[in-house]
Amino acid sequence: MPQKVDMTIELLNVDCMEYMATLPDKAFDLAIVDPPYGLGEKITNGGTWAAKLTKEDSAWDTAPTKEFFCELRRVSKEQIIWGGNYFELPPTRCFLIWDKVAHMDTLADCELAWTSLDKNAKIFKHVRNTTEQRIHVCQKPIKLYEWILTNYAKPGQRVLDTHLGSGSSAIAAHYFGVDFVGCELDKDYFDAAKKRFEQQTAQLAMFGA
Repeated sequence: MPQKVDMTIELLNVDCMEYMATLPDKAFDLAIVDPPYGLGEKITNGGTWAAKLTKEDSAWDTAPTKEFFCELRRVSKEQIIWGGNYFELPPTRCFLIWDKVAHMDTLADCELAWTSLDKNAKIFKHVRNTTEQRIHVCQKPIKLYEWILTNYAKPGQRVLDTHLGSGSSAIAAHYFGVDFVGCELDKDYFDAAKKRFEQQTAQLAMFGA
C-alpha cells in the first residue's frame, strides 16, 4: 500500500508497471530511474565490494521490458535512465556520466545515464562515501541526484523514480523541493529505503534546514 512520508514525497511498495498504468499521459515532468541493467552474475565480478556479493544477490537483476520504456515515456515529459547504454533506446546527444574518480572498489569506473533532453552531455565527478552504509547493491550517492535535480529540474515539478532502491533519489528530492513518487517492488528494499529517508530528513529538520 502507498505510504505517504511527506507532503511532496510519496514512497510506494508497488510494481511500477501497475502504478504507471493508473497514470494519465505526461503526469510527471521528469522521470529519473535506475532499473536493473540485466548484468546478472557479472555484477559480482568487479571491485572488492562487488566480490562480497553472491549469485543470489544478483538474481533480481533482470533488464526491464520494452513495455517499461514505452510506459515511462508515456507518463513523463522527460526521462533520465541510468544504465541507458545497456538498453535499446533512441539516439541522444545528452548522456549524463557519473565519474566515480576513485576506481578501486567499484564494478565500473563510471556510469552512464541516457536522457531525452536536448542538451549537451555532462560529467559529474564524485567520490562515493565509503563510510556510508549501503542498503542496496546499486546504491547511488544522494549528491548525484542533487546534481541532476539542480541542473535538470525545477522546484515544484513532479518527479518519478520507478526503481527506488536505496532511496537516494527521494532524499535528494526532499532537499531540492520537488513533488516526488518512488516505487519499489521489493519489500525489504522498500522498508530499508523508507527508514533511510526518514533518518536523513529527520537530521535535516533537526538542524532547521
